[in-house]
Amino acid sequence: MDASRFGSDPRKSWLPGAGGFARFATSVAMLAGQPIAFVLALGAILLWLLSGPLFAWSDTWQLVVNTATTIITFLMVFLIQNSQNRDAAAMQAKLDELIRAMRTARNDFIGIEHLTDVEIELIRRDLEQQVAAHEPGRRAADSVRHLLKRR
Repeated sequence: MDASRFGSDPRKSWLPGAGGFARFATSVAMLAGQPIAFVLALGAILLWLLSGPLFAWSDTWQLVVNTATTIITFLMVFLIQNSQNRDAAAMQAKLDELIRAMRTARNDFIGIEHLTDVEIELIRRDLEQQVAAHEPGRRAADSVRHLLKRR
């Protein structure tokens, strides 16, 4: 699908190489979420622990793991956030398209993700009140419980 037909092409960002960064961030986030990544990280920590006696439990020995884990954590925050932002935007676009395509859905809900938290909470409460008005004594949570019991 050609992203440019929806307006500006997000791959053509003001940031040079932004498309490459998005691919890199997605790849790293996907790899970090794999079981092998946990096994490798655990293995690295075990190697570090086992090397303690070799370095006489020195301050430098401790500094190595502290520095490495701090740097990795700091960088991973940005990579994972980039992937989550992109995933959330794609999901929102899909939901907006479903709302737009359904005749009974209200197009007023398209773009509510740009509202404040308070405004979104007011909309959510209003929807729950509408459910209760159509089905007295029922709440959205009751419907969820009913669906879970059917399993």
